[in-house]
Order: sequence, then C-alpha cells, then structure tokens
Amino acid sequence: MRAFVRFMQGAGIACAALCAVVLWMAAPLALLAVSPALPAWLWFTRPGRQALAVAASGLSTIPRRLGGTSVVVVGIGGVVAVLVALLSMAAGFEATLKESGGDDTAIVLRGGSEAEVSSGLERADVTLIAQAPGVARDAREAPLASPEIVVIANIPLRSSGTDANVVVRGVGPGVWDVRPEVKLISGRRFRPGLRELVVGQGALRQFDGIGPGAEIRLNNQGWRIVGVFASGDAHDSELWGDAETVATAYRRNGFQSVTLRLEGAQGLARLRTALDGDPRLKVDVQTTREYYNKQSEQLTRMIRVLGTGVAIIRAIGAVLGAINTMSAAIAARAREIATLRALGFTGGPVVVAVLLEAMLLALAGGVFGAAVAYVLFNGYTVSTLGGNFSQVVFQFRVTPALLLQGLQWALGIGFLGGLLPALRAARIPITVALRES
Repeated sequence: MRAFVRFMQGAGIACAALCAVVLWMAAPLALLAVSPALPAWLWFTRPGRQALAVAASGLSTIPRRLGGTSVVVVGIGGVVAVLVALLSMAAGFEATLKESGGDDTAIVLRGGSEAEVSSGLERADVTLIAQAPGVARDAREAPLASPEIVVIANIPLRSSGTDANVVVRGVGPGVWDVRPEVKLISGRRFRPGLRELVVGQGALRQFDGIGPGAEIRLNNQGWRIVGVFASGDAHDSELWGDAETVATAYRRNGFQSVTLRLEGAQGLARLRTALDGDPRLKVDVQTTREYYNKQSEQLTRMIRVLGTGVAIIRAIGAVLGAINTMSAAIAARAREIATLRALGFTGGPVVVAVLLEAMLLALAGGVFGAAVAYVLFNGYTVSTLGGNFSQVVFQFRVTPALLLQGLQWALGIGFLGGLLPALRAARIPITVALRES
C-alpha cells in the first residue's frame, strides 16, 4: 500500500511538473507577469533567504564539478542551438516568400489551381483579365498587367556542379511597372522578341555559368544573360525573359498566370467581382501576398514540426543529463544539506534552491546555444525547393522572438531536470544523510 501511495505521489508530481512546463511554453508572458513575486519572496521572507543561502552554497561548488556542470550547459545549449537554427530556417523561407507579394498586386490563375505550374490561361482569357475593372493603368491608359509563363530548367550549382531546378519566368513588357520593387543592378533589361534573360542576384550566387554575358542552353536553344536584378524576395532565385519568346521556345500556346497592379483600395474587390461574373472565365483571383503566403505554408509547417521534434528528442537527453548532474551534486552535498536542515532549514527552501541552481545552469546553456545559433546561422544563405519545385534562395533569420523561444525551452528543461533531485534533497532523512556522508 505504501509503495502504491508513493507511486501515486510521484505520478502526481510528474503530471504537475509537465503541466507547469506546458503552461510555461504556451503562455510565458502570463507566468512572467507574476515573476516579481519570486524575488520578493526570496529577499523578504525567512524561507526565501534560506533558499538563497543554500543556492549560493551550491553555486560556489561549481568550479569543483565543472565536468558535470558542463554536460548540462552544453547539452541544453545544443538543444537551443538546433531548435533556433531549424526555426530560423522556416522563418527565413516564409519571410522570403511573403515578401514576394503585396496587397496592391493580384495574381490570376486558372480556377482550382494551387500554383502557377498547374495553371493555364488562354490568350483570350489574358486579354479579358487585363481589361477588367480594378486594374491600374499607366499614363497611356494601358493596363498594368504582366502575363507570365513559368518553366523549370536545369542549371549546375556553384557548390557541387550538379544540376538543380531553377525557375525561368517569361514576363510581359509591363512587369517593371507591375513590380517596381524589382531593380536592375547590372547590365540591361532583356529585349522583347529576343532570347535574352536577366538573372536574379540570388540565382547568380547559387548557380554556375549565368553571369552577365554568359550563354546558356534552354530547350536546346541558346539564351544570353544580359543583366542582373534584385527584388529582395523569391524572385531573386529566378531568371526572367520575354513571355512570348519563352512561350515560343517551349511550344506553349498560352500563359499560366497574370499579375496585375490594382487600382486603389477597392481594386481587388472590383476585379474579383468582374472576373467572377464573366461566364467566359473560370479563374481564381487573390493578392500576391495571399498567394505566396499559401506557397510557404506547407514547407514552413514541415520545418517547424521537424525542428520541434528534434528539439524534444534532444531535450529528453538534456533533462536526463541535468537529473544526473544535479543528483550527483546533491549526493556530494548530502552532509551539508542535512546539517542545514538540522539547524532549522525546512524542505521548501532546499527544493527552491536546487531548482534555482538547475535553472541558472539551464539559462547559461540557453544563452550559449542562442549565441551559437545567431553567430553561425543568422543571414546564412541556402536554397530549397519552393512551390514550383525549384530552388528558392533565402537566408536564415534568427529573430529576437526565436532567441527568446530558445531561452524558454532552456528554462523548461532546467526545471524538469532539477525537480526530481530537488525533491530528493528535501525528503532524504537527516540521520540517513549524515550517516551516508
């Protein structure tokens, strides 16, 4: 019966600890709001001052047990570094795609299409779309529209020399007005009717043999690179050419999408109403921001799930390491703790003191891991497959929110790792501790 009671007590403590950690991970600000109560308790109450004294005594022994302490700090630092690195990858990819769109431009695809590669529009459809209400016009009353075609080409990577997918986007002559954020930084624009391309600066860094003046083979035809552009988004990973020329080279009779600049705040609503009400068209209309947000969702979700899963597995190891280290520290200080308890120190201050020590070590590990992740990965440029199954060049983004999330994980691991040794230290009989020491 006694064993069953102890088991139930242990299970209750474990459940309470897990609930506390889950609450901390889900709503840290709510717990931080009451955090001033802890320093007040430590400084202005007798048990609090006792906890500080025990914690200070434990921290003073760290130089004598650097090996075990380093295991905790490095282990938790590794968890935080891996978590922040993977989440910064997701944040960078998501930000790159989201920055590719805006609320003042719209993209029109064939009805039911999720991406440009699965869409198709007839030339007559493109003309009707461009002339619809809600589309902005230039000084000559020409609609600001860019009918576009997307094809995938294989170009060798600089890093390995192996072929990888790259987007070759055929764009209309009005693309520079539709996307004014795209700036030519070297060379000149392609000329309509000629097999000429301009290359995004991200693609230029990633792929070999596509610098200005180079000639590449696309569909067994020679194309000359005449310029380099910068857009600061996913288009940096693309090569652009004249839509009609690209369509002819790849034997396409139509286009895959139309990108439009909207006229005023009501432009999207007017455009959507006009196109939905035209029986000749079956198309989907959305802002480019909405479109690229959807394109980023699947991969970013997968990266976050993967990163969290890897972090949980590593966190379990870090918790076990913290339990072993703190248990060893408690065993080495058993006589000291027993003496303090004999002098009137209650079990509560001992529990708090051991938890404080464990969480301070965890905080040190979290800061270490966050610093490593920031130094090694912030701004690190990589490429991965985007929605068009092509290479998208982007940078890792180690944001302050991710660094705080890493520290949040570190403190949660420290709490779990220190709880069992803390309870053991408070519950061990004084006579047994003195005799075993």
